[in-house]
Amino acid sequence: MLNRRNFLKNTSLATGALLTGSALSNELMAESATERLTILHTNDVHSRLEPFPMDGSRNQGLGGVAARAEQISRIRAEGGQVLLLDAGDIFQGTPYFNFYKGEPEFRAMAAMGYDACTMGNHDFDAGLENFATQLKHGNLPLLISNYDFTDTPMEGRSKPYQVFRKGRLKIGITGVGIEMKGLVPDNLAGNTKYLDPIASANQWADYLKNTEKCDMVICLSHLGYKYRENKVSDENLARESAHIDLIIGGHTHTFFDAPVVYKNKSGDDVIVNQVGWGGIVLGRLDFEFQRNRKKKLDASHTVLIGKKTSE
Repeated sequence: MLNRRNFLKNTSLATGALLTGSALSNELMAESATERLTILHTNDVHSRLEPFPMDGSRNQGLGGVAARAEQISRIRAEGGQVLLLDAGDIFQGTPYFNFYKGEPEFRAMAAMGYDACTMGNHDFDAGLENFATQLKHGNLPLLISNYDFTDTPMEGRSKPYQVFRKGRLKIGITGVGIEMKGLVPDNLAGNTKYLDPIASANQWADYLKNTEKCDMVICLSHLGYKYRENKVSDENLARESAHIDLIIGGHTHTFFDAPVVYKNKSGDDVIVNQVGWGGIVLGRLDFEFQRNRKKKLDASHTVLIGKKTSE
């Protein structure tokens, strides 16, 4: 027969074992569960705040921030982890930019909850002081690793990378821009120094993967998909990279039917995607991460924005 002291001791041990077992069971369940991440992205929107006009053109009725915001809200309402990103050329293309120099574009991005963007060549079009001023309206980080803005109005306004927490996932994002020579007048580029985009992207991807221990590394790129001439592209970057998992591209206005997969220097997959221009399409990539953080692209979609209507 147990005395009171032994009874309390045994009860305490049993309770501790139950609690430990419960915690262990919960931990194992958590580890065995898959994590899902949806990446939404745009590029080369070019100040297209309203749908294309109903003028009989191929894109009439498509695009516009109101329709895009509705789609983004619907996807977020599904309840998963979502990142919303842009690959540059936010500016230039409609009278909104001519009159307001980019403020409504960034305010729209802030309202839609963009997580990050990079910079395109047309984002220089009203000068760096203007871009720095308008960027404040976006309330989002500008990620670009191969433009050195020292001694320009953009000094201290950009970052080479940022780490985002999405549930139990760590997602590292960097960005690269196209060479300015021939695309950006010297008076608009100012003292901006262009650095090798492949070397810059690889430097920060290595840091994000091996130091920050990110589960996924994304590069926002305004290099362009690929070229016939000898020019740095997303295709080059993918093949010459080591730790980049996904390249979200821009500049060439390429409408992908589906993401393209390349092998990097280590023989691992690098996914490249781009969604044309004008905000006509919202890219959607759904990733699934296993408990060992091994990931796979579970599904990809091109979400048409607006309704294409014939006259």
